[in-house]
Amino acid sequence: MYDAIVVGARCAGSPTAMLLARQGHRVLVVDRAGFPSDTLSTHYIHQSGVASLERWGLLPRIAAAGAPGIRNYTLDVGPFALHGAPPPIGEVTEAYSLRRTVLDQMLVEAAADAGAEVRQHFPVDGLVTDGDRVTGIRSRGKIEHARIVIGADGLNSLVARGVGAPTYNDQGTLTCAYYTYWSGVEIDGVELYPRPGCMIVAAPTNDGQVVTIVLWPNAEFHAIRSDIERRFLEALELAPGLAARVRRATRSERFRGTGRLPNFYRRPHGKGWALVGDAGYHKDPILALGISDAFRDAELLAQAVDAGLSGRAPLARTLADYERRRNELSAHGFQSTIGFARLQPPPPDMQQLFAALRDNPRERDRLFGTFAGTVPPDEYFAPDNLARILMPVRAAA
Repeated sequence: MYDAIVVGARCAGSPTAMLLARQGHRVLVVDRAGFPSDTLSTHYIHQSGVASLERWGLLPRIAAAGAPGIRNYTLDVGPFALHGAPPPIGEVTEAYSLRRTVLDQMLVEAAADAGAEVRQHFPVDGLVTDGDRVTGIRSRGKIEHARIVIGADGLNSLVARGVGAPTYNDQGTLTCAYYTYWSGVEIDGVELYPRPGCMIVAAPTNDGQVVTIVLWPNAEFHAIRSDIERRFLEALELAPGLAARVRRATRSERFRGTGRLPNFYRRPHGKGWALVGDAGYHKDPILALGISDAFRDAELLAQAVDAGLSGRAPLARTLADYERRRNELSAHGFQSTIGFARLQPPPPDMQQLFAALRDNPRERDRLFGTFAGTVPPDEYFAPDNLARILMPVRAAA
């Protein structure tokens, strides 16, 4: 019998398994995929997520994985662009945009190195229960038992469906997205281009390639899918500098995308089960928070499960604390995601803030830090702080 079975071995599952194994628990992590393998993803790991990798001792592997560290941000709002770099978090100054074929393989290897048993090409057919408590998983007629089963199996989580995990704070689906890769694009850091009716993002990734992502209103998904290359290139023309660089480059892979990008929370725990990553909390990829949030929540859940299984506190209480803490830490990012995903022009107060930041490099960098997870949003967006930043603009007006 295992202490924990983790279903799903990507950026939420393998870290959870690794951390529990390091705490001395007997852990099985399974995935229907084999590794390396790809999955739809923004690729981006913000500095807050890189800080998790540093704590886990994995940063040297990430830094050597073939994608450049990202220090600089460009936020092009149309009339002008803001350039800067988020403040560091501890010693971490750089973000990374890693292909999932590379990142997930490293995380799976880290889980195995920690002592977790990893089974690839292992589809889970269903959960095993004893009354209303989950006690294990079933695969091809074989049953494995555990004190807790953790669903890290993404948006379409079998574990969440199997336990009927309720959803809440459902904001619906706002965008659809497609992305592709180019070789030969000059780029220095990550570039964001919010435009009325779409959002364009570009970042360097592995092997000298640049990934470009375009998001549109979800209602346009079928029209875009019917002529994706034309619509994608038309969208890039809304960012003329980027479009010119792309025209000189070579597209190296097909377009990939989806119209299924809901925004909601699931209750992430119950008798004998828990959820982590996209299985428990899914949001639009427009701010690329998914991987960094998955790392954060893997730590929160591993701490809760360890405390419960070790007997230091009742497991039901530690899992409830995990849900509360997850919701508190994700609240600002979730609301910011919803705001950006509406693909509307910035409201007047935000336009005023952007204008004020043109001549304020320190606060411009700190704004980028609220995206990167290095500056507390409630501190930056506090009314007195915003009033201080906006004072010169308001005085001039």
